[in-house]
Amino acid sequence: MRLAILGGGGFRVPLVHGALLRDGGITDLVLHDVDAGRLAAIERVLAEQAEGVAGAPRVRVTTDLADALSDVDFVFSAIRVGGLRGRRLDEQLAQAEGVLGQETVGAGGIAYGLRTVPVAVELARLIGELAPRAWVINFTNPAGMVTEAMAAHLGGRVLGICDSPVGLCRRVAGALGVDPATAWFDYAGLNHLGWLRAVRVGGEDVLPRLLADTGALESFEEGKLFGASWLRALGAVPNEYLHYYYFAREAAASPASRGALLLEQQRDFYAEPSLTSWDRTRLEREATYMAETREGERDDLEGGGYENVALALMRAIALGERANLILNVRNGSALPGVPPDAVVEVPCVVDANGARPLAVSPLPGHALGLVTAIKAVERATIEAATTGSREAALRAFALHPLIDSVSVARRLLDAYAAAHPELGYLA
Repeated sequence: MRLAILGGGGFRVPLVHGALLRDGGITDLVLHDVDAGRLAAIERVLAEQAEGVAGAPRVRVTTDLADALSDVDFVFSAIRVGGLRGRRLDEQLAQAEGVLGQETVGAGGIAYGLRTVPVAVELARLIGELAPRAWVINFTNPAGMVTEAMAAHLGGRVLGICDSPVGLCRRVAGALGVDPATAWFDYAGLNHLGWLRAVRVGGEDVLPRLLADTGALESFEEGKLFGASWLRALGAVPNEYLHYYYFAREAAASPASRGALLLEQQRDFYAEPSLTSWDRTRLEREATYMAETREGERDDLEGGGYENVALALMRAIALGERANLILNVRNGSALPGVPPDAVVEVPCVVDANGARPLAVSPLPGHALGLVTAIKAVERATIEAATTGSREAALRAFALHPLIDSVSVARRLLDAYAAAHPELGYLA
C-alpha cells in the first residue's frame, strides 16, 4: 500500500511513521510539504526511526503535489495553512478583543478555517482528479469543518479523525476498571464538541457507577477539568474542548498562547533535527497541551492516539478488517436533529467499503442546541471560504456563542483579514 502525507514536514509525522513501523502494511510513504527544509528535517528523523526495522516503508519527499498523489492508496492530510505564526496571530488578535483564540474553538477556529478551507477544497479537487481511488484521512484542523468541505467533492472517501474521543474513552475505561476493547462507548457530537453519554459492558451502562464515585471521577483528565459535580449535573463526560464553552470566562482570561509556545519549541527542533530532539520536544508539547485550562502539568502523556486511529482505519479499509472507530463522517440519519450531509463525530463501523456511521441516541436539548449553533458557524465559514463572501464570514464570527457582540465580530474579521494574506479573497 502507498500512503501520501500532505503536510509531511509537520512535527507530528514521526508519530504516524512510528505506528507504521510497528504494524506494517504500508510499503511506500511519500511526504509532501511546501517547505523543503522542514521535509528534510522530518526525513532525517524517520530515517533514524527506521534503523534496524525490517520491512520499513520506503520514504521519499517531494514539494510537487501531483508527484505526491501519483498512484497512492491513502492520503493523510495534516496541513497547517499559515503555519504556527498564523496560529499565534489568531490567538493574539482574539485575546486583544477579550475572546478565546484557541485554534479550533471560537474566533481562532473560524480564522483558521477561513485560511484552510480554500486550500483543502483545492486538495480535494486534485485528489479526485489525480488519485480518484484513494481514501483521504483528514487530520487538518478544524477537522470537522475541513472534512465537510472536502466531502462536497470526495463524498464518503474522505474521513476525519481526531485523538480526543479515543483518549476520553480510554481514560474513562481506565477509571471504571474495564477493558476498552469490551466496551461500547456512546459518544456523539461534532469534532471538539462531543459527549460520552454511556459506557456499555455486557449490555449494562456502567457510566452511572463512575459518575457516582467522586474519587474515581476526578482521577482522570476530564474529571479534574470539569469537576465531579458538573459531570453529575450533565449526566455525561464531555470532550475536554467543551471546557472552553462551560468555563468560557476563565478560558478567555488566560494569557497563555500555545501557538507562541509551539513556535519556539519547534524552531529549536527544526534547527537541529534528530530523533532525540524530536522526542524531547514531543514530550514538552504533550505536557503543555491545553495548559490554559488546567492547574499543573498534564498527567496523561501518552499523547498522539490519532496515528493509531489512522492505522486502524487504513487496515480496515485495505484489508477488510472490521473496526469500530469514532470518526468525522457525513451524518446520514445517525445523529437525530442534524442535517444528513453535515459532518458529525460518531461511532462508525469501518470495513473494505469505508465507514458507516451508527445510529446513536438523540442529544439532550442543551447539547443539540450547541451542536446546531456551531454547525451553523462551520457552514457560514465554509460558505465564506468557497464563495469569498465577507458577509458569510461576518455571520460566522457573530453567530459563534463565544463571541458576544456583532461589533466585536466585525472588528475580528477586519483584524484577521488585515493580518493574514491568505484572506485576501474576502470581498
